[in-house]
Amino acid sequence: MSTFAPTIEAFLTERLITQRQASPRTVAAYRDTLSMLLVFAQARIGKAPSQLDVADIDARLVGAFLTHLEEDRHNTARTRNTRLAAIRSLFHYAALRHPEHAESIQRVLAIPNKRHDRTEVSFLTTSEVDALLAAPERATWIGRRDHALLVLAIQTGLRVSELTHLTCGDVQLASGPHVKCYGKGRKHRVTPLTARTVAILREWVKERAGSETAPLFPTWRAGPLSVDAVEWFVAKYAATAAQKCPSIAAKRVSPHVLRHTAAMNLLHSGVDIAVIALWLGHESTQTTSEFYLHADMALKEQAWLARSHPTRNPAGIVLRTRCSPSCRACDYAESPRGIRPSDQQRFSPRAAHSA
Repeated sequence: MSTFAPTIEAFLTERLITQRQASPRTVAAYRDTLSMLLVFAQARIGKAPSQLDVADIDARLVGAFLTHLEEDRHNTARTRNTRLAAIRSLFHYAALRHPEHAESIQRVLAIPNKRHDRTEVSFLTTSEVDALLAAPERATWIGRRDHALLVLAIQTGLRVSELTHLTCGDVQLASGPHVKCYGKGRKHRVTPLTARTVAILREWVKERAGSETAPLFPTWRAGPLSVDAVEWFVAKYAATAAQKCPSIAAKRVSPHVLRHTAAMNLLHSGVDIAVIALWLGHESTQTTSEFYLHADMALKEQAWLARSHPTRNPAGIVLRTRCSPSCRACDYAESPRGIRPSDQQRFSPRAAHSA
């Protein structure tokens, strides 16, 4: 009798769903990884998944599976590491149920993540955003729906899964206009809306005429849009926009690029990085700063201008930054051993020699 099949079933049902109350998307991601592992093991060992034993899925087979993901399925190192994390989680659980296989399990858990280059954040410029928003044919019902979704995505930075799960009741367009969403990490977020977004959504909600529980962006059959559908029409409109704005053709525009665009717009407007992290629903500000602070050369140029010309840049725009030499806290932190700039001459070797 297989000892691995009951362990996988208990891991997915008892561990993830009952004990950890993982979201359906998390359970589906773990399930898909384990399904691919079982198919690979069957082809490699010649055993059906129902006949596999814990000892059959050893470190050598898992390592070969990870190589298969990269070479045959052309997955990135980041995806490979994500799949490995799901396998590790399973084997941590299996270690408690099968202590007789502790050595084999430990070898699997010792497989390291693969290091990879960090890709640059891709986002759209103002001209590219205008071209993308002009791409939908607003004379049609689908075009007006897609245009409203694109405007909302670029302004709020909602994830594509959050956009597809929005209902008509999640949008408040009266006083204090905002949109509510329930997203990653079981977080409830409320994101304010600009006057332009409110005007477009007001027209769409009026045309939509749905109940509070109805999808805000439905299909022709009144069901919610799928993630794949949104990814498809975003890519389609990006190809259309590239005819008027050729720079878009060099970018792979996806719903997540629209999220990056919203974050960069906030950063360019001078919004604090902690506020952007809350806006996007990030777990910590470290995630936000790692992605966006080094993404745009214009921000680096602005920081250099702020240090060279504390009050104004060549365009005459007032720069207010904590990196300005006028900031006493930064002066103190950047001075050697915390000596104030006014005291550096007094404690310098030259001053001591002249004294």
